[in-house]
Amino acid sequence: MIDATSRKLTLFNFWVAFGAFGLASVFGLYQVLERSGFIPALQSPAVYFASVSTHGVLMAFVLTTFFIMGFGYYTLASSLKVPIWNPLLAWAGYGVCLGGTVLAAIPLLLGKASVLYTFYPPIQASALFYIGATLLVVGSWFWAAIVIVMYVEWKKAHPGEPVPLPAFATAANAFLWLWTSAGVALEAVFQLLPWSLGLVDTIDVGLARTLFSWTLHPIVYFWLIPAYIVLYGFVPQAAGGKLFSDELARLAFLLILLFGLPIGFHHLYMDPEQAHGWKFIHMVGTFAVAIPTLLTGFTVIASLEGAGRKRGGQGLFGWIGALPWKDPTVLAAILSLLMLVLGGFGGLVNASYAMNAMIHNTAWVPGHFHLIFAGTVVILYLAVAYRLWPRLVGKALVSKELALVQLWSWFIGLGILTTPWHVLGLLGQPRRISSVNYNSVLTLAWDPYELAMILGGLVLTASAGLFVYILYKTQTAGEAEQPVEENWAVAIRPATALPEWLNSFGVWNKVIAGLMALSYGYPIIQFFVLKTYDPTAWGY
Repeated sequence: MIDATSRKLTLFNFWVAFGAFGLASVFGLYQVLERSGFIPALQSPAVYFASVSTHGVLMAFVLTTFFIMGFGYYTLASSLKVPIWNPLLAWAGYGVCLGGTVLAAIPLLLGKASVLYTFYPPIQASALFYIGATLLVVGSWFWAAIVIVMYVEWKKAHPGEPVPLPAFATAANAFLWLWTSAGVALEAVFQLLPWSLGLVDTIDVGLARTLFSWTLHPIVYFWLIPAYIVLYGFVPQAAGGKLFSDELARLAFLLILLFGLPIGFHHLYMDPEQAHGWKFIHMVGTFAVAIPTLLTGFTVIASLEGAGRKRGGQGLFGWIGALPWKDPTVLAAILSLLMLVLGGFGGLVNASYAMNAMIHNTAWVPGHFHLIFAGTVVILYLAVAYRLWPRLVGKALVSKELALVQLWSWFIGLGILTTPWHVLGLLGQPRRISSVNYNSVLTLAWDPYELAMILGGLVLTASAGLFVYILYKTQTAGEAEQPVEENWAVAIRPATALPEWLNSFGVWNKVIAGLMALSYGYPIIQFFVLKTYDPTAWGY
């Protein structure tokens, strides 16, 4: 059982995260309705792009950042069995993040920041949006600093002992976030803020896109690592078994940290500012991320197989049926892995230099993105809520059956929503447009897919509403129960002694620094040393 301060910090962060999730789901439904063109009264490009931007910010930045901070505090307090270091700093970080979110929300809701939740000039948002977004990032650095301090202090107090796996993975995520957020921070401080405040008239768009690519793809692993902590830390125990290998899990987290950072140029394959050779190097790195993904798939499935056989499962696949499918954590894990397989296939197409040209800027891209983000990642965030909410509020979950219905409906809704997106992408439907109602033979053939997407959006919105309802009823009307000690999964062979490279980040941060210098050094320096057409890189 964690201490009261850690519990409160987790709960306050989760309130913001899941509130953003519920609100963003409503915006998502509006978008599929508007974009279909079936309801003329809803059609408004201005409202559509404001909605897309708000939906994206809420889901990709607010839900994730607050969830990761809250879950990180819980993970550290429960696995290291110590209170949060410097709670005042933690609350200050929370306040800075919340203040930044409120500041960014104002221009978003007024339609003054309809930039598709990206940081790609020449599309420009209100300065208030950039200030708010910057504060959200700065506040999260408080969290990262606290995580690293707690990790270091625990190691000093326990020389030679392996850091508990959940805390080790959380520290890896803190390091990853500090590395990856540096790109967008440079872009915001030296380009977007001066530009949006009118201090400079121009900025180099190529440099801005390069810096944003530094952050754009690795941020996915910032979101993904907590989901992997669930797969390694909660799922084997919830299934009634043990973790197959602690060492393989650590290796997977380290390889995500190593390979997940210098790969952003696969988002710039069609951009002219970077040469083919640099894009090829980033493509190789992107494919390398498949290694820790496969390691995770192998380790988690092996853990589940062990649990299924322990529960009496026989034969090649009999263990699957023996798993406790009625446990929300186990169900969410299985559905998450299914969507990771499908989304991962789409990711291989995106990462391929040649095949990317087929689907670039088409509806395929949001289809892939939603399958990975909302499918693989968010469904495990929901499972965390069902597991931790009773521990945080001291009340029993109001209905496990409703939680199972919610998880299944989320999975089914995503299947209905994302399949047409992939098909339409292959048929050439562009993304980032507010209407597809061109009344040509080609676009009229897209109507059945648009109808399916509306159905998917309705199922997902209802599922999100059910999720919020379950948490609300649990907190307000659940039966009181005593918070219990967190029961993290134990490995079949617990790690009692580890080589230092599997228990620390010193050498890995040096390797990452070298890789980042190799991958981004000259591609950034070129904007300052090559002779172009007068404007300086930062702007003038």
